[in-house]
Amino acid sequence: VQTSMPDTRQIMSRSNQKPAMASATATLPAPKRSLYNRLDDFISRLSTKNNFWHRVCSLIWLPFAWRSGIHMKQIQDAKFAAILPFKRVNRNWYNAMAGAALLGNSEVAAGMFLFGECGSDYTVVCKQMKYDFLRPCLGPAVYTIRDGEEVISTVKTQKSEGGEFNIDLELEIKQILKKRGRDLRVGRCSMTFHCTPKRMIEAKMKRRKEAAKRRGE
Repeated sequence: VQTSMPDTRQIMSRSNQKPAMASATATLPAPKRSLYNRLDDFISRLSTKNNFWHRVCSLIWLPFAWRSGIHMKQIQDAKFAAILPFKRVNRNWYNAMAGAALLGNSEVAAGMFLFGECGSDYTVVCKQMKYDFLRPCLGPAVYTIRDGEEVISTVKTQKSEGGEFNIDLELEIKQILKKRGRDLRVGRCSMTFHCTPKRMIEAKMKRRKEAAKRRGE
């Protein structure tokens, strides 16, 4: 019985077919994002660019923050600080900073910091908050992030891994009293935020629409 040996060139040709297909798949362009999603990314980047654009975006989408006047500022050796002005809308009937203003703007301050580190590709949602009132606030309030460098490092690590993640933040809230010559702490706030890539949310919404369409059929 005479057997024929397969041609070596044919074997090599067949073995090269799969890598060629894989490489072609890898070079396929990413699906084009909708105009709404691209506009959302642009506005998100604009809102963290400086205080002017932050105020403009707050006026439209976050009127509470716009009325309170909270804004970002660099102070001393702190990498991030948010200042809540001591204005009439933020004060209570006995001329101290209202507890609701201190509490509500804690989420705004921490959200501004975290959103600035995550970037426009993520959505940031507060899941849990605990606030301790220590003393009355009789002047502008300053929000600073405790262990900010460590938080930034954690965010970068989580972003490099991809996917959604939770992160804990600790805020120190102090009041600015020029007469006393030092800033007195008026509160502490601990929060847990959930950060999700926008592309993951878009993919989940697309799957839900496709599932609803199949059920309708």
